[in-house]
Parts: sequence; C-alpha cells; structure tokens
Amino acid sequence: MEIPKHVAIILDGNGRWAKSKGLPRNAGHVQGARVVEDMCEITYNMGIQYFTVYAFSTENWSRPKDEVDALMKLLRNYMVNAKKRANKNNMCVRVIGDKTGLDWDLQESIRDLEESTKNNTGLHFQIAINYGGRDEITRAVRRLSADVAEGKLEADSVTEETLNSYLDTAGLPDPDLLIRTCGEQRISNFLLWQLAYTEFYFCDKAWPDFNKKELERAIESYNTRNRKFGGLKEDK
Repeated sequence: MEIPKHVAIILDGNGRWAKSKGLPRNAGHVQGARVVEDMCEITYNMGIQYFTVYAFSTENWSRPKDEVDALMKLLRNYMVNAKKRANKNNMCVRVIGDKTGLDWDLQESIRDLEESTKNNTGLHFQIAINYGGRDEITRAVRRLSADVAEGKLEADSVTEETLNSYLDTAGLPDPDLLIRTCGEQRISNFLLWQLAYTEFYFCDKAWPDFNKKELERAIESYNTRNRKFGGLKEDK
C-alpha cells in the first residue's frame, strides 16, 4: 500500500462530539487535543513524513469568548510540554498562520518550540493556528510586493515557485491527502494554494473518535485514486 508523504486533517466535530455525550463543548476540544497527540505517533509509525492539522482558524475568533479562551488555554497547556515531548520523539514542529495575532506569551512559546525542534528528523508536524488560506496568500503577496518595491525582486521574474516561497508552508511538500472529519465536505479556507492536486477524504466520525483504523481507511481510499497532474499520471 502506498503511504502518502503528507497528510493534512481538518479537525471537525469536537463540539458536536461533546454535545452528543452531554458534555460542555470544551470537553470535546480537550479530547480532540489528546487524539492529535496520539495521531502524531500513529502517522509516523505508518511512514507518513508530514502531518498538518487545522487547529484554529482566523474565523474561530468569532466563537463565544469562553470557548476561544478555553482553546487558547488548551494551546498554552500544550506548549508547556510540547518541546520536551517533540525532542524526545525527534519531531519537528512548525506553526503556520498569522502568529502576530496571538498573545505575546504564545508567540514566544511557539518561537522557542520551533527553534528547539527545527533540526529534528522524525515526523514534521505542522499546526495551523490563527490560520486562513486567503489570509496566508494575502500576507504572502504583501511581502512579495514589498520586495518588488524595494528592488529585491523583479516583477517579471515572479513564478508560482516564487509565491510558494512566501507562504507559511514554504519548504514543505503539498499534502497528498486531506481528511475532514464529522461528515462535512468543504475545505473551509484551509491550505487553498497547497491543495491544488490533493486527494480528499471525508469521514463521518467526529475528530475525538478518529483513530488508526479510520486513518487506514482514508489511506486505503487514497490508494484507489488514479492520481493525475495535467492529464499525466503521477510518477510513484
């Protein structure tokens, strides 16, 4: 079975999972965070090299304040032990999204985590926080335009590869497989540029119920696809 090099997941259904069990929404987010940690180990053991999760979007700020505060608290708690855990597992961690929109202490924790793990050679784990695909492209174009204005770059020399180098995901391969949980079938402003040739898999289970078996089903489905780029079959 062909294992995709890069798997991205939209973590959907934490709130609905909690509601179905008579629990507060925040309980769903806590359980969802546990599943993310489990999946980091599972994906790596399966041979997946890059694993990207959509944790908090630019639109999520519009949720009720108590839920947003709980999510930020959960993120802070994750950061407390993330560096030690990542280095123990040889995992390289990177946060994508507009980090300037986060509180200063979270920005510092993220910088420390990324710097500490950047040379690790195991799983490359990307967490999308305060992320939106349109926002990412807009920020990239602003930086590119500034470099053109300052004479660092010729406008006529700009290519797809040039713009790609300004994105949050610069240096990362595009996802081979995108999974979305809880039955929704849309990409919700996630990795708009990077998903151009990605295979999609939609799973009915809520994220807190996602497990190795569900991931295997997604990869089995991926293996049935006849992947083509511009009409030509992908070289494996």
